[in-house]
Amino acid sequence: MRAVSLHRDVLLVTSALLHVNCVIVRGAGGEEGQPTAAGEQAGESFVIDSPVLPDELDALSALLAQARFPPPGGLLATHADWDHLLGRLAFPGAPLGCAESTAERLAAEPGAAQRELRSFDEQLYIARPRPLALGSVQALPVPGRCGIAEGELELYPAEGHTADGMAVGIPWAGVLVVGDYLSTVELPTLGHGGDPDAYLATLERLGVLLGQVEHVVPGHGPVIDGTRALDVLEEDRAYLRALRERDAEAGLPAGRRSREQRRLHAQNVAALSSPPPRS
Repeated sequence: MRAVSLHRDVLLVTSALLHVNCVIVRGAGGEEGQPTAAGEQAGESFVIDSPVLPDELDALSALLAQARFPPPGGLLATHADWDHLLGRLAFPGAPLGCAESTAERLAAEPGAAQRELRSFDEQLYIARPRPLALGSVQALPVPGRCGIAEGELELYPAEGHTADGMAVGIPWAGVLVVGDYLSTVELPTLGHGGDPDAYLATLERLGVLLGQVEHVVPGHGPVIDGTRALDVLEEDRAYLRALRERDAEAGLPAGRRSREQRRLHAQNVAALSSPPPRS
């Protein structure tokens, strides 16, 4: 696991597996290093998405204390894929917030994230001290805002990779957390309920925001600046349009043509050719 500071109020934690990014944000106006009467740091913090490995999750509390961040008052998930929901394993008492679309997906698929996590762990021989329990989920209106101490996080709809999701803006820090979009290491992928038209619409929304941010945090891959993110956006837009028009013959973006990315491309082609589920 690697941890770096993007801003005095924003920590980036990157998992050793899948280059999964987790963002920890302290509310604007929080007093760094000012303990409460109970000895904890004053203010409020949220954990957005999660690292993957058990020791990484176990280390989050110590990392927050070392950085003089208060314990998290809540968890946020950009979407309902299992590798973004593991914050509950680190902070089982913290409430979990997500977009209304994500809450609906979780309710419609009880136990799906747990089964996918169990399958992943079995493949890599990973043992966890306890199972994943999501508990009650707070559905957040998106687009909208989420208060944190004296500041506000900005929530934007982000569907297309899956049928659900949101991006999270941290305006005072110039950080935009986009979930599984704008990755320099991974193709646009059509996961559960993914749709290229919805994906393109999300790219349009994100494109309007990129000129206002300093750091763009994808779900997987390195953090990039707004200018590089615009380049990735154009590459992703061209790929998705070609995928619709040329199917398996669509060209892959430069730098994302490995065997694994070709496998993901084949999955995208299969997803487009599959009939929609019956209601």
